[in-house]
Amino acid sequence: MAIVSVEQLTKDYKQGTHVVHALAGIDVEIESGEFTALMGPSGSGKTTLLNLIGGLDAPTGGKVVVDGKDLATMGGGGRSRIRLNHLGFVFQAYNLIPVLSAYENAEFVLLLQGVPAAERKEKVMQVLADVGLKGMEKRRPHELSGGQQQRVAVARAIVSSPALVLADEPTANLDSTTGNDLLDTMKRLNEERGVTFLFATHDPKVMERAKRVVRLVDGKVWEDIRK
Repeated sequence: MAIVSVEQLTKDYKQGTHVVHALAGIDVEIESGEFTALMGPSGSGKTTLLNLIGGLDAPTGGKVVVDGKDLATMGGGGRSRIRLNHLGFVFQAYNLIPVLSAYENAEFVLLLQGVPAAERKEKVMQVLADVGLKGMEKRRPHELSGGQQQRVAVARAIVSSPALVLADEPTANLDSTTGNDLLDTMKRLNEERGVTFLFATHDPKVMERAKRVVRLVDGKVWEDIRK
């Protein structure tokens, strides 16, 4: 089953009088349970594609269907609801709320979704244990290492069992060992929990673990390899 279906997707940006074609007619599908990497040089369009799939931006043309919903036909409110209820996000800069504990950061999405307190507690405690943070629930971001903060971000991304987790350069701020550990955790979550991951990355460590690599060049799919 396709979680994401992108058809002839385009995105143009204006730079003064010049138009930049960031995406020039992308066709791609992401199936449930995939662990897929979008690779390509800077300016290839991988982050733009991730942002359109995540409803963080609107396309210039084409279709982007996520979990059966066409984001291209939605306004900002509709895309926000898709992000809340169907997607998880892991960013390069962690994007944790500094005044909240690891537990509270992971719980935040469930609060927004109106999940009852007992169910929230069960889900958050389980997911923090799954990402290797058992016993660190009360620590705030400044009390955690970079790798631990990113694990909190992963926990927050998967706690509501979204259809898809989008990860934009999740290892970019981590040293090699910490990055490897994080990717191994995400790979395990993919295999054991069935979490669907889509990465935009330069990191060869992600490519090594990916079941599928989609290479973008100049806003187009240049290569699509399944392992």
